[in-house]
Amino acid sequence: MTISSDFYTTREFLFTSESVAEGHPDKVADRISDAILDVYLRQDPYARVALETLVTTNRVVLAGEVRGPDFLNKNLPDIAREAVKNIGYEQGGFHWNNLEISNYVHGQSADIAQGVDGKGGATEGAGDQGIMFGYACNETPELMPAAIHYSHKILRLIMEAVKAGALPKLGPDAKSQVTLVYKGNTPLRAHSVVVSIQHPENMMQAEVRALVKPYVEKALPQGWMCEEKEFYVNPTGKFVIGGPDGDAGLTGRKIIVDTYGGAAPHGGGAFSGKDPTKVDRSAAYAARYMAKNVVAAGLAKACTLQLAYAIGVAKPLALYVNTHGTGEVNEIELAERLRKAIDLSPWGLRQHLKLHRPIYERTSAYGHFGRAPEEDGGFSWEKTDLVDALK
Repeated sequence: MTISSDFYTTREFLFTSESVAEGHPDKVADRISDAILDVYLRQDPYARVALETLVTTNRVVLAGEVRGPDFLNKNLPDIAREAVKNIGYEQGGFHWNNLEISNYVHGQSADIAQGVDGKGGATEGAGDQGIMFGYACNETPELMPAAIHYSHKILRLIMEAVKAGALPKLGPDAKSQVTLVYKGNTPLRAHSVVVSIQHPENMMQAEVRALVKPYVEKALPQGWMCEEKEFYVNPTGKFVIGGPDGDAGLTGRKIIVDTYGGAAPHGGGAFSGKDPTKVDRSAAYAARYMAKNVVAAGLAKACTLQLAYAIGVAKPLALYVNTHGTGEVNEIELAERLRKAIDLSPWGLRQHLKLHRPIYERTSAYGHFGRAPEEDGGFSWEKTDLVDALK
C-alpha cells in the first residue's frame, strides 16, 4: 500500500501524558534531593552533589556523594524535614515532625572528580558519559507538547488551591493524565482526563469529583473538556492512604513526567539531586534551550536535539538535530548555527545558562520544561534569547 504524502498531517490519533503532584512519593524524594543541592550551591556555587533520597512510612533515607562545606552534612536531616513540611505532609503515616531520617551521604569519589577537576574553563570535562535530548514544538505557547503541558497545569491549579485553603479536605498526593485528540500534528481537544487525589475517609468519590472538576476545566483551553463519561476521578473509588505511607518514593523515578510526557526521547538520566557538572541535567537543559529557540525562531514547527558526552572530555561527541520534516533550514546548517551560538562544552553551557545557582528545588515538581524564566535565573533554559542569532 502506498501512503499518500498528506497522511501524517491529516490522520487522527490519541496521545496521552501524565503528571504527578509534589506530594507524590517520588516527587517528595526529588524535592528533598534538590533542596539539599540548593543549600550546597548557596554556600559554594561549585559544590558537587549527587544525592539520592528514599521515602516511606515516616522515614527518609539520604545517600550519595557531595563535595562542599563539611558543616552542611549534619544539617541534611533538617533540610529534608523542611522540604516535607513545605509540601504539606502532616499525616499520621508521614509527618515532617515525626520523620526518622537516616543520613548516609559521603564525600565525592576522587575517580569521578578527576574527570572534571584540574582542567577548568572550556577544557573541563563532562562529569559522566551520556546522551541527552531536548525537544520543542508549537502545540502550546510554551512550545511544549500539549498533553504533558495540560497534565501539569491541572495539578498545579489544584495544588495551589489546596495550599491556599480553598480545597482543605484534599491531600498533597495526586496524579493526572490527559489524553488528547490530534489531527495531524494539531491537538484538538481532550478525549479523556484522569485525576486521582488523596482525600479523607468520609469523603465520597462524587464529592471529590465536584471539587476538582472546575480546576480541570480552567486548565484546559475553552471547549477542550472531555465528555462526562471520559472524566475519571479516583477511578478505584477511594484514595485515603497516600504519599510515602502508601507507596515508597525514590529520586529520579519520574523522568518522563519531568520532561516531555513521552512525546520525545529521553536520554535515561534523571535530574534531581545532581549539581550542574552532571551533564544528565545541564546538557538536557541546554538541549531543551536550543530546541525551544529553533522553534521560537520559526525555523521549525518541532525540533528534537541530542547531545552526547564522554566522561572527562570537554567537547560533545555529537550534536543531532531533527526538525521532523517541518524545518525551514537544512538540519546540518542548523546544527552549525547552534554550535556558533552557544559553547557546548560542559563549562560553556553552564556559564551560558548560569546554572551554578540555587535554582533547583522549584524544578522538582510539574516539569523541568515549559516553565517561565524567573528573575533570579530559575528556568534560564526556557529563555528564547538565541532567536536573533539563529535567524
